[in-house]
Amino acid sequence: MKPSVQIVPTAMDALHAVQELNRRGYRQENIYVLAHDSKQTKSLSESAAANEIGMKEEGMFNAMANVFKSRGDEIRSKLTSIGLSDMEAERYEEELDRGRVLVITNVH
Repeated sequence: MKPSVQIVPTAMDALHAVQELNRRGYRQENIYVLAHDSKQTKSLSESAAANEIGMKEEGMFNAMANVFKSRGDEIRSKLTSIGLSDMEAERYEEELDRGRVLVITNVH
């Protein structure tokens, strides 16, 4: 199943979006947050009780390879690992460059 991606303007909006998804019955393991800054992503995932796209989703090889990539390349790799096309990943990475946050659901 292709993931659903919401683009929100702020971290607070991401928290509210995750809360709404929880109210609608989405389980924590099916909700991910992603910001351009990896520390913000980690903080958001902890605050919102959501997940980060990690080794489980990317596979060990890609997760390890991401250590050596630029943040933009790493983000695009994470997004394609969950089922988005290269073009979609590039578009969403541009949104993250603008300071927006992604809330992603239905990732399997």
